[in-house]
Amino acid sequence: MAEKSGPQGDAVDEEGWTKQTTTDEPRLSELVELYQELGFEVQLRPVSREDLGADCAECYLVFPERFRTIYTRPKGE
Repeated sequence: MAEKSGPQGDAVDEEGWTKQTTTDEPRLSELVELYQELGFEVQLRPVSREDLGADCAECYLVFPERFRTIYTRPKGE
């Protein structure tokens, strides 16, 4: 995925998806619902090592299936 820096420094890919955060349940479902209510398309992607901070990497190594990175874009793009 080619990424570039957006106006706020967020990672934006070539299809207009902006990386928001990496998290697990129950926060994951809450954030997906919130972004959808705000009018965004939401895409969940597997976590890459670059998505994790030093203090998060250990949990990811133990439970990699629990975490997803949330990407959003305005509907209709």
